[in-house]
Amino acid sequence: QVQLVESGGGLVQAGGSLRLSCAASGRTFSIPTMTWFRQAPGKEREFVAAISWSGDSTYYADSVKGRFTISRDNAKNTIFLQMNSLKPEDTAVYYCAAPRIGRTYAWRESEVGYWGQGTQVTVSS
Repeated sequence: QVQLVESGGGLVQAGGSLRLSCAASGRTFSIPTMTWFRQAPGKEREFVAAISWSGDSTYYADSVKGRFTISRDNAKNTIFLQMNSLKPEDTAVYYCAAPRIGRTYAWRESEVGYWGQGTQVTVSS
């Protein structure tokens, strides 16, 4: 089993920055990649960013490219999401996730094996 715990959410004005963290525990050696998703009120959960175990490969949704940066610290089993130039449309609950067994990446909800509890990010205009 894998446990994921997010932190770092909060309220910020448009144009501001936040840094989210996701600490993994348990069978972390079995996790090939990590992904951030988000879910805004009344909308489906959507892919935000993903990172390989080595950190050499990163992927971003078009809506956050150039503003968000995903990174990881394997020594601490933690991934991060640095969010800059935040917009009101970034308001959502942000979740970190690990892929289901047998999958390398989780690009959508159905491909996720483990979820964190989520952290709220609110961007005011």
